[in-house]
Amino acid sequence: MNVFLDTVGCRLNQSEIETYARQFRTAGHRLVGKMEEADMMVLNTCSVTAAAASDSRQKMRQAHKQGIEEIVVTGCLSTLQPEEIMGMPGVVKIVSNQVKDDLVPDLLQIDFNEFDLEPISRERIPGSRVRTRAFIKVQDGCENKCTFCITTVARGEGRSRSIEAIVSDIRSATKANAQEVVLTGVHLGSWGYDLEESQHLRNLIQKILEVTDVPRLRISSLEPWDLNEEFFDLWQDRRLCRHLHLPLQSGSASTLRRMARKVTPDSFENLVTAARNRISDVAITTDIIAGFPGETEAEFAETVAFVEKMDFAGAHVFTYSEREGTAAATMPDQVHNFTRKERNQRLREITDRSAESFRNRFIGQEVNVLWESVKAGDKGQWRINGLTDNYLRVQAEVSQPIQNQITQTKLIELKGGGLHGKVLSLPDSILVG
Repeated sequence: MNVFLDTVGCRLNQSEIETYARQFRTAGHRLVGKMEEADMMVLNTCSVTAAAASDSRQKMRQAHKQGIEEIVVTGCLSTLQPEEIMGMPGVVKIVSNQVKDDLVPDLLQIDFNEFDLEPISRERIPGSRVRTRAFIKVQDGCENKCTFCITTVARGEGRSRSIEAIVSDIRSATKANAQEVVLTGVHLGSWGYDLEESQHLRNLIQKILEVTDVPRLRISSLEPWDLNEEFFDLWQDRRLCRHLHLPLQSGSASTLRRMARKVTPDSFENLVTAARNRISDVAITTDIIAGFPGETEAEFAETVAFVEKMDFAGAHVFTYSEREGTAAATMPDQVHNFTRKERNQRLREITDRSAESFRNRFIGQEVNVLWESVKAGDKGQWRINGLTDNYLRVQAEVSQPIQNQITQTKLIELKGGGLHGKVLSLPDSILVG
């Protein structure tokens, strides 16, 4: 059977779809990179925003038009709206988030415990780009009740994977030349709380660094209330990427209370200060919601002042979007769409400036860059694009294609919003993930 795999949304969805790829291949099925070649499509959907939900539906319609006979849908959108999704043309099965880890075994009626998945664990999914980073799912679900978030409803209660399973996935990824591993989860900082012997995320990170030879370990989004100052001492191991994504959502204490966030501006600032004191040149990035229900002009002004003060290295600024099933959707004093967008623009201007200021600090420095993409340039040169461990996007021109390699690079200038550098030493070979 020819299978087409696709996903919308977060890194966790990407990690799950890569697991499905391993399982389909192990069972002898062929993955294809074009819809028109497929007998079956498996789509991992998203509903975090109205746009993500629309994109998910569009992919289903497109698959049906391309003649795919069986469309299997999982993810947040199908979990929240099963009747609607089941009624879409071509959809033969929906799999809720609560049982999605067994999607392929249930479809094929195979017990994958009897198979060795490791030899093909990091083959690229046809049609996708070469990935230099491996996204490893360590946890699913969330116990938080943030009033704006539909993902916690769709993903269910928090569930941690075992250290043994996570380490096994990481070793498979590094054997297949992954240069960076990214730990992902819905509420990543809650990892270990539900295990028989309760543990903290720091225990998992310590174990990974102790028993694997992963070149780079990156931690995805962490809720501020899951961390303390001592957590940042882990960064004494230079393999840990100096990048922390700490969602703020609002710089107003009263707005944070309506959001049911377990943080205040003061506690957030103290945490950021501790991280910056312990991790040199750390990039602190965040999420901010503009126009949350009831947000007054005074509350928005508080957020503006706080965001300016925090001097973030980058931010995702979201215009508030009502999601049916969340508490915020029924709150009084909904902010007008025009005002939401105005506030979004204002916050973007602030965070764009602070992000540029952060990048400017590194001009003239020598850094290590993991090169992710390459394309032919002019006069026999190659244009390469990559990331430093503290999430600086870097471009360079070289005489030979470099991909999936970490090289020392001198940052020369900031041009077009991005850093341009000179690679100081070319590798002997090219690794392809």
